[in-house]
Amino acid sequence: MRKWLTRVLCGALCVWSLGVSADVTGPAPDFTLKSSSGENIKLSELRGTVVLLNFWASWCGPCRTEMPLLDELYQEYRDYGFTILGVNLDENRDQANLLLDKIPVSFPVLFDPANDTSETYQVDAMPTTVLIDRNGRVRYHHRGYKDGYMDHYRTEVKELVLE
Repeated sequence: MRKWLTRVLCGALCVWSLGVSADVTGPAPDFTLKSSSGENIKLSELRGTVVLLNFWASWCGPCRTEMPLLDELYQEYRDYGFTILGVNLDENRDQANLLLDKIPVSFPVLFDPANDTSETYQVDAMPTTVLIDRNGRVRYHHRGYKDGYMDHYRTEVKELVLE
């Protein structure tokens, strides 16, 4: 019994330390946001595609570290029914565009200046990453970013594109 309890506690601690949240699952709430290219993107229109939502801001250091790595992940899996939507939370779009000039990405960047979508997705840390399966269900929810998280994202994306 004691070994079992120790294993459960260690497992819970590992999940907590990864920034993974099990309380945000179920159908992914739909939204429509304007992209940096000017088009409106509606999440529900991406049904059938694995979607990684990445909520970020220009002032967030870990976000800046993560962006080129996310772009590599996008390049690696986009031909397998996978996309990334970078959701920027800056009130001033110019700040986001300045950062994107320095750190360009090839995946769509959306703007949520009123934070409506980020509130819906319970974003309480920067960055926050949400993985949605082909059926439109939230499968993984990560808060923050540390070295090594990209390995977890890659494993989860691979799992979802193979389903």
